[in-house]
Amino acid sequence: MKILLIEDEQRVSSFIKRGLEEQGHVVVQAFDGTMGLKLAYQEDFDVIILDIVMPGINGIEVCDKLKNEYEISTPILMLTALGMTDDIVLGLETGADDYLSKPFKFKELLARLNALTRRGTTSGGKKDPHLLKVQDLEMNLKSKEVHRNGTEIVLTAREFRLLEYLLKNKNRVVSRTSILENVWEVDFDLGTNVIDVYINYLRKKIEHGFSSKIIKTVIGMGYTIKE
Repeated sequence: MKILLIEDEQRVSSFIKRGLEEQGHVVVQAFDGTMGLKLAYQEDFDVIILDIVMPGINGIEVCDKLKNEYEISTPILMLTALGMTDDIVLGLETGADDYLSKPFKFKELLARLNALTRRGTTSGGKKDPHLLKVQDLEMNLKSKEVHRNGTEIVLTAREFRLLEYLLKNKNRVVSRTSILENVWEVDFDLGTNVIDVYINYLRKKIEHGFSSKIIKTVIGMGYTIKE
């Protein structure tokens, strides 16, 4: 399994990481909610281990954002302190799949993770985390393929990343600044119209010859993809 571990206590995080890696799993660590959100958004994981009590963005807020805003279907196991009944209930209500109270035995953690991943592969009602859709357009993050109405659309790596970012932020307006930061990975203005150029490239490939438009320009704000 590929596991995202969001835990601010480095001693606890190291203990969990070491144990899981000894079992053959790949563990990616995040020591705060902000980094955890970024990793969960950018990469695919089989399961997420999420501590509730963290500085800044706590685990409840992270879970709510992942499940209800990003619409990520990856199973989430929340780690809680003893006696945090209200937080446990709130975490489950925001979309967590299970919880485990600290301190815990490692074999119990392992059993919970295995149960969650089995449940994820057998439950038919969950969204495929590798598939992004809007109208008749489908993007498969695993195979790196894009189809519209059954027709394959060949994109460059940059075009693919741009479309992926727009799809993951479906029904929200994304600014040119946020596109630069997340697609070009720069935090300053390039001083060119490179984003507009790539938006036009995308439009020609995914809209030309089809009846409906997918990418909308919001003047003065950025771009959006809407159902």
